[in-house]
Amino acid sequence: MDKQAMANILIPTDFSDNAWNAVEYAVEFFSKSMCNFYVLHVCHGPNAKAILEEQKECKEKLQLLLHKIQGKFSNNAKHKFFTIIDAGYLVSSVRRQVEQNQIDFIVMGTRGGSGAKATPIGSNASNVITKVRCATIVVPENAKYSKLTEIAFPTDFLSVYSPKTLEAITSIVESNKASARVLHIKNEAVVLNEDQKRNKELLEAYLGANEHSFHFLSNYHIENQVQDFVEERKIDLITMLAKNLNYFEKILFHPKTPKVKYYTDIPFLVLH
Repeated sequence: MDKQAMANILIPTDFSDNAWNAVEYAVEFFSKSMCNFYVLHVCHGPNAKAILEEQKECKEKLQLLLHKIQGKFSNNAKHKFFTIIDAGYLVSSVRRQVEQNQIDFIVMGTRGGSGAKATPIGSNASNVITKVRCATIVVPENAKYSKLTEIAFPTDFLSVYSPKTLEAITSIVESNKASARVLHIKNEAVVLNEDQKRNKELLEAYLGANEHSFHFLSNYHIENQVQDFVEERKIDLITMLAKNLNYFEKILFHPKTPKVKYYTDIPFLVLH
């Protein structure tokens, strides 16, 4: 992030521990940036009366949450916090806030893979990253902010990267003096076609003088390979394009191996 530009950050909350974890991560992640943080709670009762009662209760909870945030992070003069109560569906509400407050990033907590039938990324976070066109950081239950030194960028090289996307990646890499590790998962017999080669060259040009490298994995036992890659490289953040989500759906949403736990430990930044 540009340290001088004002960023608008939206943090949906349900007042859970996971939601608080997202608040902590967001404040640390953007600690060097001028930011407006909008903490959003969406009420969704069975009728208007129930929603009205919930709104009164949640107004108090949001004020308590705001005091907790200011008590812990009061020393950062670059940050301002605002609370919002809305009613209806989460995705619709988030879309409204993105438009009205010109949101640059959404930061959401998730329960990760807790529970036998749970998906690694909870349904709320999954809906937001697939249905709202805004950069979103998904913070899993066990993730705690640490200085970003290693950032993974899995890609199929099939998508044409927009300048906005490339600038978002390079801005985070540069501001943290981090290393970018571009990860391509392929069938062993497949080589990059001409479009993929051009997209790879464009990405390499944007990364430029920043420390970066390209890594190629076969799609055999891919979840284990990604887990090994994350552990060996000590990855702090996994960044990907929203249009690549289908490509990575298996490893993100349906890992089948107990060894695979990166989705409960490592935050994901999804770019549109």
